[in-house]
Amino acid sequence: MRPVIGGALLLLGVSSLPVLAGNGEVITKPPGRATTCTPCHGRNGEGQPARGIPRLAGLNAEYLERQLDGFNNGARKNRVMLMIASDLSNDERKALANYYAGMTTPKPETAPADQAVIAAGAKIAATGDPSNDLPGCGQCHGAAGLDAGANFPRLAGQSALYIEKALRSWKAGDRKVDPMGVMANVANKLTDDQIKSVAAYYESLPVAAPAPTSESRP
Repeated sequence: MRPVIGGALLLLGVSSLPVLAGNGEVITKPPGRATTCTPCHGRNGEGQPARGIPRLAGLNAEYLERQLDGFNNGARKNRVMLMIASDLSNDERKALANYYAGMTTPKPETAPADQAVIAAGAKIAATGDPSNDLPGCGQCHGAAGLDAGANFPRLAGQSALYIEKALRSWKAGDRKVDPMGVMANVANKLTDDQIKSVAAYYESLPVAAPAPTSESRP
């Protein structure tokens, strides 16, 4: 038994263990093992756009759980997230994913990008770059970045800096949780200017209602 959970049992009693494992909100607060989520991703999952720390609020629960699993098994490379994800049980990762998926958090205010840059990103998102056999982002991420699928997350309102970092991670081979290597293929066809444009476009979009959690599906 992990020391932190042992301490939690002394404080809360043995019957509290299922609560800690099954309630995402509980495990983001002391003595839960996911207390480090909030300082970076925000109290309401809003992220920190200026630092490139992603918004989690309203993302698909299965997608979020897969990312945590990816950090745990090495499919995604991030030293901090590896330490956090590897300390969580499967049930705790699922609970966290459902917790953030159910949030309805407005996006933080950010300095608007140049309109020409946003327009260029909107074009790539809609039609891609046929000259380079590059598909439009919307084919997988949905119109206006509002897809709620488990494989391709919502991008609307996401941090531009984070999107840039994510695309460069796929280019570098540090991220391998996408189905059939789709995103690695896409990222490798994007120029640096196209990456910046697409990222600025998606950050400019309004966020939507939260995605369904795995617990809310029939």
